[in-house]
Amino acid sequence: MSGDADVWLFSYGTLQQDEVQLATFGRRLEGRADALQGYATKPFEIKDAAVVATSGKTHHLMARPTGHAADEVAGVAFRITPDELAAADTYEVSDYTRIAVRLKSGLEAFVYVGA
Repeated sequence: MSGDADVWLFSYGTLQQDEVQLATFGRRLEGRADALQGYATKPFEIKDAAVVATSGKTHHLMARPTGHAADEVAGVAFRITPDELAAADTYEVSDYTRIAVRLKSGLEAFVYVGA
């Protein structure tokens, strides 16, 4: 991990896959388990052929707020650089939006949720 990594990105889906990380960031990311509280996921059809080719999946998960603090989405928090965050923005389709959240651990991170 490079010394200039200074943002956290929480992933509950394909950004955890080695092939997606290599294609998006040029490296495998190291992360730690965490959870996004007050959200639940549903499958979502991806229509972007490049994203399907990279992830190998036609359906990804999409987190949406439930209004219930007891609900949570398990995933991994990755420490990345601002340039890598920009690369993640390019990978994610427009049906997702990036927001800042506080994870169950207390860590502040970015996450992609339903737009």
